[in-house]
Amino acid sequence: QKKPLSAVIKEVCDGWTLANHESFALQHADSSNFYITEKVWLWSGGGAVLGWAGNGAQNAQQLHERIQSSSMDAKLEALKDLASYSRDITFAQEFINLDGISLLTQMVESGTERYQKLQKIMKPCFGDMLSFTLTAFVELMDHGIVSWDTFSVAFIKKIASFVNKSAIDISILQRSLAILESMVLNSHDLYQKVAQEITIGQLIPHLQGTDQEIQTYTIAVINALFLKAPDEKRQEMANILAQKQLRSIILMHVIRAQRAINNEMAHQLYVLQVLTFNLLEDRMMTKMDPQDQVRGWSARDGNHVNPAMDFTQTPPGMLALDNMLYFAKHHQDAYIRIVLENSCREDKHECPFGRSSIELTKMLCEILKVGELPSETCNDFHPMFFTHDRSFEEFFCICIQLLNKTWKEMRATSEDFNKVMQVVKEQIMRALTTKPSSLDQFKSKLQNLSYTEILKIRQSERMNQEDFQSRPILELKEKIQPEILELIKQQRLNRLVEGTCFRKLNSRRRQDKFWYCRLSPNHKVLHYGDLEESPQGEVPHDSLQDKLPVADIKAVVTGKDCPHMKEKGALKQNKEVLELAFSILYDSNCQLNFIAPDKHEYCIWTDGLNALLGKDMLSDLTRNDLDTLLSMEIKLRLLDLENIQIPDAPPPIPKEPSNYDFVYDCN
Repeated sequence: QKKPLSAVIKEVCDGWTLANHESFALQHADSSNFYITEKVWLWSGGGAVLGWAGNGAQNAQQLHERIQSSSMDAKLEALKDLASYSRDITFAQEFINLDGISLLTQMVESGTERYQKLQKIMKPCFGDMLSFTLTAFVELMDHGIVSWDTFSVAFIKKIASFVNKSAIDISILQRSLAILESMVLNSHDLYQKVAQEITIGQLIPHLQGTDQEIQTYTIAVINALFLKAPDEKRQEMANILAQKQLRSIILMHVIRAQRAINNEMAHQLYVLQVLTFNLLEDRMMTKMDPQDQVRGWSARDGNHVNPAMDFTQTPPGMLALDNMLYFAKHHQDAYIRIVLENSCREDKHECPFGRSSIELTKMLCEILKVGELPSETCNDFHPMFFTHDRSFEEFFCICIQLLNKTWKEMRATSEDFNKVMQVVKEQIMRALTTKPSSLDQFKSKLQNLSYTEILKIRQSERMNQEDFQSRPILELKEKIQPEILELIKQQRLNRLVEGTCFRKLNSRRRQDKFWYCRLSPNHKVLHYGDLEESPQGEVPHDSLQDKLPVADIKAVVTGKDCPHMKEKGALKQNKEVLELAFSILYDSNCQLNFIAPDKHEYCIWTDGLNALLGKDMLSDLTRNDLDTLLSMEIKLRLLDLENIQIPDAPPPIPKEPSNYDFVYDCN
């Protein structure tokens, strides 16, 4: 590996008396068949088995000719090879240079007519050919070399026709859905054309099957259409989804199906949940006209003499009034009970219904992040929101009753309003973390989280986080802290040695693209490389194609400072993605970009990389671990001092003894 790759290839050719060494290349001998480039050759770790092959240009030329063969068997075999080779960027670039994408689209457009007669006698063969063609197309496009804006209406119609057919091969359907999603997400013009070809009614049957991958891709297409729809059409689309009973179909065939929901499906359900709640943004940001009248409203209910002024604050704007009207209309008994209860209380103990509704609506919008774009990495959907067509309003109705109950339990006055809201938020958040499967289950979780119970939980947490402040304890902490930090550092480095699977995120496709990164056991090299699927357990060093010496790392940057977060339109640049982004800068202008799977992994990696560079570990996780471990160590060391009062000042040093006869010389 000390020699250039080209010199090694020439040496092998000379040894075997092969002419034209430029025509040959090395490949990984595993199923990936990825080409070894000069960069990979320079940095790759030892132990990988390599194969001898024609170079990318030669291979691309041969396959370009083979897929146009008049023999069906030869054509099928060539397309199968193309689907496999297209995952490699070196091959993809060469094939695309031969105008290979255009050739594939022509084959798809004309394929059905050309082989119409053959379908009857060779249907399996035709299905496989089309499946391999679409797979190769998806893989080639996924490299981001060709713009999505270049495709014809005929090609879009053909892909849409595969989705609209009731009986179609599963692999063809899956690839077609993936292509449509990418078209919609990457081109405004294509969005409009796809929206004309595909209706929600045609997508719904794919959700009623049992194949979770097809269901996932179907919801992904619906989400893409929803996300790219102009503002004025989004509500119209939501109405169509309601008419087609999308929510209840997803609830029955996906959420309550007798199988586990995988991460990709959880992500698509989360995106749909966010996009649905974002329809409330318009009302949330709409102010009430101060000239409008609000009947049945007293000045005690809000903050102003003119009730309309209470709804000029945005958020929550008119959404708060919508919620109040929904509660009064659809939960009349509960509404009347709250009004009567408050009318019987003293003025100072009355819970202001209007002000409570406004602040609660604002709080619920913050909890559900109404108005924010969905994160590319989040899987946090709540099943209960798929159990009702008006789930946000029902959510409000449960929470406003909780607020009134908590107000009563706290014997609150108007001065305690903010304290009550803090307790209510804690009750809601704790109940949501249990992921209740229905609104009724959510309600029963809240019943068990009374104000008394919250106080008990807080007291318990305070005791667990008890922080002794006397000087001797602080001195002991100071003495212990370096060894605790060293323990945390070793844990972080051990986790880097185990490695992490990162998802490749891009604006084209989210599915099935992974890469793995891990630190060598001697902490001197980072090994990384692409994976075909999410691994089960650790990935061996020798199966990772690339490596980066730790000594070459110049800096670690996070968030907005990352190169991949500065790119135009990078990952929608929402807050959650920015919080998970970090990059390793090395050499003069090179970087390795990461999006952590979650906040915990982000902290592990940024801490570990900073530790490798001799810098402080500054993450929230380190602070929490340090507090926890210090507290545990202090308590362990003070076990013998239980019930003994620790003085603030150290005891006086006694006088020297008159002699030292009691000293025992161990030597």
